[in-house]
Amino acid sequence: MTANESLSNLDDDYPAYTMGRAAELLGTAPGFLRAIGEARLITPLRSEGGHRRYSRYQLRVAARARELVDQGTPIEAACRIIILEDQLEEAQRINAEYRRTGGSSSPSAAA
Repeated sequence: MTANESLSNLDDDYPAYTMGRAAELLGTAPGFLRAIGEARLITPLRSEGGHRRYSRYQLRVAARARELVDQGTPIEAACRIIILEDQLEEAQRINAEYRRTGGSSSPSAAA
């Protein structure tokens, strides 16, 4: 089994990456991860020893934050933008589901 096959078997929410490894994958300093954690963009899980652990999903969110910061967006604004993007995506998903079901929230609503 290759490393990529092993990673593909991991759940996106499984906290598999240490802070050092996460920072290395993102090409940033651990302080960046701490900063987006303080801004409450991501909340890493903690190991029994208290060390931060990041999931693949959290790394994707952090990569988006880094992209915005690299473009000159202040970190707090970048975090807010990402939160709003996520909220918009969720609202669009709900609207699509609403349209798909014909606007009924439950089977008894049509009766």
